[in-house]
Amino acid sequence: MSVVSIADAWPAAGQPFTVTELDRIPDDGRRYELLDGVLVVSPRPTTIHQVAAYRLATALGVACPAGWQVVPEPALLISERTEFDPDVVIARLADLGGPKITRPPLLVAEIRSPSTALLDLNAKKTAYQQFGVGSYWVVVPDLVKPELLAFELSGDGRYQEVAHVTGNGAFAAVRPFPVQIVPSRLVAGLPRD
Repeated sequence: MSVVSIADAWPAAGQPFTVTELDRIPDDGRRYELLDGVLVVSPRPTTIHQVAAYRLATALGVACPAGWQVVPEPALLISERTEFDPDVVIARLADLGGPKITRPPLLVAEIRSPSTALLDLNAKKTAYQQFGVGSYWVVVPDLVKPELLAFELSGDGRYQEVAHVTGNGAFAAVRPFPVQIVPSRLVAGLPRD
């Protein structure tokens, strides 16, 4: 077994990153994703981020119907030059089993971090829309004013905002299955600075 450095995984000068290079990057605790051949590097998520993701996955898991599965932080291969590690995904069991999810999941949920806010609400949203992800949720785990934004693919293949709830407001999702999410419950009890 040989040790690969980030420099060893880097593509040739002037060439975009592909999932081949991404798969060679060593695990150093950072999150590496690809967006149309551009390497996106994020720091390790905060504990608030991780708690919100866990609580969301748990709430979804309780309501998830047979034949579907909640998957935390999977590799989601969208194309040879775009791969994300979303925080929570709902996928069909039939689409699982390999190292990456390669078919559009039913739901992708991202827990927004200050460093990824623009990416989550713009470039990732567009990529998920084009890939055919039916529902896309963005959770803002702010301890004072937590939020949840929900988008669903409409008949024209574009996302439409179907919910924007804050605090103790409840989002009664219909797609991909009935479930109620209250943003404040995703961060309840966590200490404020």
